Amino acid sequence: MASFAGAFAASHGPLLIREWEAVPPAEKSRLKTAFEELGRRLKSANPDVLIVVSPDHWSNFFLDNYPAVCLGVGAANEGPPEPWMKGFAHREIAGHPGLALHIVEQAMRAGFEPSVSHRLKLDHGACIPLWRMGLETLPKIVPMLLNSIEPPMPTLRRCFDWGRLLRRSIESYPESIRVAILGTGGLSHSIGEPTMGAIYEDFDHETIRLFSSSEDSLISYLEDELPRRGNGSEEVRNWLVAHGAAGARGFELVDYLPVPTVIVGCGFASWKAN
Repeated sequence: MASFAGAFAASHGPLLIREWEAVPPAEKSRLKTAFEELGRRLKSANPDVLIVVSPDHWSNFFLDNYPAVCLGVGAANEGPPEPWMKGFAHREIAGHPGLALHIVEQAMRAGFEPSVSHRLKLDHGACIPLWRMGLETLPKIVPMLLNSIEPPMPTLRRCFDWGRLLRRSIESYPESIRVAILGTGGLSHSIGEPTMGAIYEDFDHETIRLFSSSEDSLISYLEDELPRRGNGSEEVRNWLVAHGAAGARGFELVDYLPVPTVIVGCGFASWKAN
């Protein structure tokens, strides 16, 4: 049977690539160290497959067709389409159709109804953390594109429950493989709003604190605060999927720092496998 190898989370703001050289040295050093530490932890977990939970930034879908959740079930997916991501080494990224289709089947049986795609473009949301973590060889990737971009979005509770479903699906898959989860995005940021560039440090610190509390307290806080904390902050949904998969236990902050140059409250975390 497959086993759960751990959960991880990291910010993916585009300016972590596009404005990297403009980031002040002290902040750049901390960001580099945080990404590399997360990469070290992921390598130590030794996953054969990594489920990457990220939004789609209009690379595959648009307003005429934007699913709440889409699982990539193909043998391969395309690397990032953004021109400024051309330095990412992987133009085609291997998938794991067996596990992906098993997750879809388990989801349908449990009353979840994801969309599926046999070939996706994995944009910066998925690929910046994979790049910055310094992974020389990628595990096979099962992409889970979760809408945190455009209302209506899956509820916060539903995102947490998706994590629990992923954990059950992993542990019921008959192949002897190790599977980890990476939730990408957040923490606080505002894009294309009147508050463009705002970073809400108080929100970020409280959210981080509540990841070590009950899921009810965390979800309740996010339900109250997210509507006024910048549209990019909605990406914390992807962290909730990782949190649910970890059983809402074992959260460890790797680092958090607000970086005005990349207009993101940058967060990095992992959860112990249990």
